[in-house]
Amino acid sequence: MPGTVNAESNDELPLRVESLVEPQVDVAATDDHSAPPTDDHSNHHHLTDSKGWDGKLRVDRSALIHNPEALSDPEYSDEDNVLPGEQIGPDEDLLDDEDLDSEDISQVQSRIASIPQLRLERFKKVARLCLRQNLIQNIEGLSCLAPTLQELDLYDNLISHIRGLDELTELTTLDLSFNKIKHIKHISQLTKLTSLYFVANKISRIEGLDTLVNLTQIELGSNRIREIQNLDSLKNLEQLWLGKNKISELKGLGGLPNLKLLSIQSNRITDLSPLREAPQLKELYISHNSIETLEGLEGNPNLTLIDISNNMVKSLKGLGGLKNLEEVWASSNKLSDFADIERELADKENLTTVYFEANPLQLRQAALYRNKIRLALPQVKQIDASRSTPPCLPQ
Repeated sequence: MPGTVNAESNDELPLRVESLVEPQVDVAATDDHSAPPTDDHSNHHHLTDSKGWDGKLRVDRSALIHNPEALSDPEYSDEDNVLPGEQIGPDEDLLDDEDLDSEDISQVQSRIASIPQLRLERFKKVARLCLRQNLIQNIEGLSCLAPTLQELDLYDNLISHIRGLDELTELTTLDLSFNKIKHIKHISQLTKLTSLYFVANKISRIEGLDTLVNLTQIELGSNRIREIQNLDSLKNLEQLWLGKNKISELKGLGGLPNLKLLSIQSNRITDLSPLREAPQLKELYISHNSIETLEGLEGNPNLTLIDISNNMVKSLKGLGGLKNLEEVWASSNKLSDFADIERELADKENLTTVYFEANPLQLRQAALYRNKIRLALPQVKQIDASRSTPPCLPQ
């Protein structure tokens, strides 16, 4: 998904969930997720890694959201928010034309309320089942797929409890995002899982993952989590996505020796020094927090990308020792000194991209800002949303 950025993206939420209005309406989303938005007036960066992966914190174009309160009101009631709508009748066979040897079955926005009504037992080779954006409240009727099912996608339904997965031991990917789940339970037997998604639920505690030792990525963005905990058994974990929670401390990472990417945007972080427990980190996304200083990052020499946008940082002191930096996203902070930027970043030979828009150094001298950055950091190829060109030097 790398490429150009979309200047028309809507950034009401700092996560990749955008422009939500009335229930059961279209939700706009950009197709490119590889960099911050190009709009110079935007105060939000999209939640992506350097390869454009956004941890599924996005809603597909023209998506019909049955759970909009999960985004706009995290305190909404389970019982009061089951939206009425036409459901498939018992005589309606949505899979009548499906090849019985199909390995991939997808029914999106089909008003499905009952999985058993799909009569999935007819299909003996299903490896991937996608039932996104339906009206499913109970996970049931899937045991017949247990021998072959590897990927299960129940994104954006009305599921409150995790049940009915016990026999699906071949699963490698499970997506239960945008539901009404409060507790991570009854998945301990799914030991082949490598990817697990619980975006936009009502989860307040990280738990129930001890046996899932093959996990390489977990997405828990947009929940109610206050503490990073109970992850020490996940030695293979490479990506941890925790954006838009209520986390105030960067602890609980010391037992994750392979963690390369941490996204903890839109939380309550003030101190970066606990990151020394994860010296192997390569990408850190920590925008929209309460960070005033970058001191404490000295213990993370492997960082190649850091996003500190929308904080209260006055100086880049703390980045000086990070020789591998390739991208620094620092828009909407309190940076005012070009000399500080040069001092901390000029020696970074691999640095290609910087974002400093909406800082005092840009707002006060908008006409000179880009040339000053080019002079301070001649190795940089991209300043904010535009590619850099050599500065015009005096004759």
